[in-house]
This record gives sequence, C-alpha cells and structure tokens, in this order.
Amino acid sequence: MSAWLDTLPEAAKTYLEGRRLDEVECIISDLPGIARGKAVPASKFAKQDYFHLPDSIFYQTITGDWAEAADDDGWIEKDMILKPDMSTATAAPWTGDWTLQVIHDAYDRDHKPIPFSPRNVLKRVVQLYHDKGWQPVVAPEMEFFLVARNIDPAREIEPMMGRSGRPAAARQAYSMTAVDEFGPVIDDIYDFAEAQGFEIDGITQEGGAGQLEINLRHGDPVKLADEVFYFKRLIREAALRHDCFATFMAKPIADEPGSAMHIHHSIIDMESGDNIFSGPQGGETDAFYHFIGGLQNHLPAGLAVMAPYVNSYRRYVKEQAAPINLEWARDNRTTGIRVPLSGPEARRVENRIAGMDCNPYLGIALSLACGYLGLVNEERPRKQFKGDAYAGDGDIPQVMGQALDLFEEASALHEVLGPEFARVYSIVKRAEYDEFLQVISPWEREHLLLNV
Repeated sequence: MSAWLDTLPEAAKTYLEGRRLDEVECIISDLPGIARGKAVPASKFAKQDYFHLPDSIFYQTITGDWAEAADDDGWIEKDMILKPDMSTATAAPWTGDWTLQVIHDAYDRDHKPIPFSPRNVLKRVVQLYHDKGWQPVVAPEMEFFLVARNIDPAREIEPMMGRSGRPAAARQAYSMTAVDEFGPVIDDIYDFAEAQGFEIDGITQEGGAGQLEINLRHGDPVKLADEVFYFKRLIREAALRHDCFATFMAKPIADEPGSAMHIHHSIIDMESGDNIFSGPQGGETDAFYHFIGGLQNHLPAGLAVMAPYVNSYRRYVKEQAAPINLEWARDNRTTGIRVPLSGPEARRVENRIAGMDCNPYLGIALSLACGYLGLVNEERPRKQFKGDAYAGDGDIPQVMGQALDLFEEASALHEVLGPEFARVYSIVKRAEYDEFLQVISPWEREHLLLNV
C-alpha cells in the first residue's frame, strides 16, 4: 500500500500527509461528461490493476434511457477493462473521509482503446497532432451559474441569494462587489481546487445574474480536459455546501446570457519548441490561417458535439454574449472565432462556440479536429471580419436536429474523431432528441391550446 502511495502526484500526497486513505473513487467520463465508476476501499484499490464496467454506459442518454446502439455483433453489454491513470489521482475534499479520485481509461478485451470513450477520443486527436510533430496547447474558460435550489422542474430557475440577502443581479460583468456576494462559495472552490492541485488563473463575474467564469492556465489538452471534468464536480459540491446549485446548462435562465466553454488554441512545433502560428519575424504564418480556416469550414458539422442538447441552441442569440456565426477577427468578442491580443510567442485562436454543457474531452477534441483538418488540407479562412458580427447572418445550425444532420454527413470529421465514436454519438443524440420531441412545453399549451 505505501509503495503505491509513493507514486501519487504531489498534491495528492500533500492532501493525505499524516492521514490514512480510506477510499478511492475509480471514475470515467461518459458521453455527457458524468463521472461513472465505483468507489472501493483503499486496500482493495492497492491490489487491483483494473476493474470492469459494461460498455453500455456510453449508450446511455442524459435522461438515463438507453440508445439502441448495438455493434456489428448485435450485442452492446460487453465488459470494458478500466485501467487507472495515476497521474490523475487527486483529492475528493468534500467527502466525509479521506478519499482520492482516479480517472481511468477504457480498453476492450484485446487491450485496444474503446473508441467511443471521450478521453480516448481526445487522445486519438492529440496523437494525430503528435504524428505531424505538433503539440497542441489549449486553455479553457468555464462559465457557469450559481442559482437558488430548484427541485421542481416546472419552476423557472432563479439566481441564488447573495450574502447581502438579495438575489444575484444581472449585468454586473467584472464587478468585484458581485464576486464578493458569492464569497463563501468561491472560497470553497479555491480550497477544493488547491487540495486537488489545480491552478486557477482567475475568477470573474460574468454578465448573467449569478454567472461566474473560471480561467485555467494553458497546457496539454488531455490534462486540461481532466481538470474541467474534475472542476464541474468540485464546483457543484462547493455550491451544495451553501444551499445553492451550480449549473453548467448552456442557457439556464431566460433573457440572461448563456454559459460557454471558450477554448484557446496554439500549436507548438515539438522539435523547435516554437509556436507554429508565428514566423521568425513574429508575423502570422500560413498555419495560423489554415487553423482558422479549419474551424470555419468544419465547426458547423461538429456543432452537435459542442452544443449537445436542445437547450444548447438557446444560447446562440444576438446580443447575448454568444456568437451566431463563424466570422473571425482580432480582439472582437462578437465573432465565433477570436484572435486575442498577444505577442508572437503567445499567438492563439479562441473558439467561442462551445457551450459549457459539452463534455470537455469531446468539446476540445472536436475543436482540435477542425483545426487539424484545416492544417493538413491547407484550408483558407474567409476574410477577417470588421465590425459587429451580430449585424450579420447566422451560419451555424439553429436546432439540434439540423446539427445532427450535418454531423452525420461529416465523413472527414469522423475519420479524425473515430468512425465508431461518430456512430455511437449520433445514435445516442438522436435518441435524446426523439425523447425531447415527445415533451409538450408550457409555451405550446399556453399559446396553441385554444388559439389554433
């Protein structure tokens, strides 16, 4: 047992210093990004090299139903082999005892990666970059709402009560007073993050009532996706300690901005260590434009991954801090693709399309896949946009069904992400969409019942 503990990352060692480890949570992300797995006593974990779960966890819809996604053999309940990635071992500081979480990777009986496991999808895309001698670097930004407890789906979601005793106010972007309203929750977020060894680049108040943003430092895509996966859980736990909910819905409150997961990208030449978006004299390279061209050309077909639910499409509304098209510009937050102000070494491209409701592994994988296609096919972007992009027309799907149609036809993206992943993802999302279409909304009853 002690030999195993010696291999833990430093943050986990610090967390357990002078304490006895009680339990290990063996987890893996499903398609929505929910942590699945099992909790085992620490003594048992020390003796096991792997454990089993059925691959059907990847065919489960967000409602808990099951998609008919049988493979060529007609059978989907095959056991997977889940092996721990000990570099991901981290504290679960909200638990009542001393518990670690460890992310696992999924393999079949031939020890090949399960192609529709989200972490494996991202690893596949990153490996394609490595095969070209490139190291992709990403920096996610996470937006979310702290809201009042809501246990009745028929009730509208309301902002949480701040320490002043008043509900959180909207239109207070970057207000430090607004951030102070959530001080106790934010303190716990910082404490949990520190215990888990995560470095937060900053927390700001966003434009929505009770809406916050957390920025993470740039780094390896898989490592950053792991952190977003972990962060969603720790933020929810911090909120529950203070009688409120944290929600990562793309559009939880009507007439308020939605929540995005903006993704900043740069690409490093693995041999020289240079940013391939900048030339020897500091200018923008062909690779820089090809990456943008890939985003413009392929993101519409990949939107079903970055906007995975019917609610996701409520976010893409004019003048609501979310893009409606894939124009690109420098330092312009109205466009779907933004080039932030930076020096040559830090030149990067920001994808502002992804919603915070997407699976972080899949959202980052999809964004990198679009850029990869642009790079290898030397695709050119449209002319840089000037002005207010909200004044133009939208060029992204407006509903889930349309987005799925485009995704199912995107053979080039399927080859990058993995054809078997694309097959399973499409079937699961079609099942969810069909479930939604069977629900009659209050709007329909109010306006159609007696008027049509």
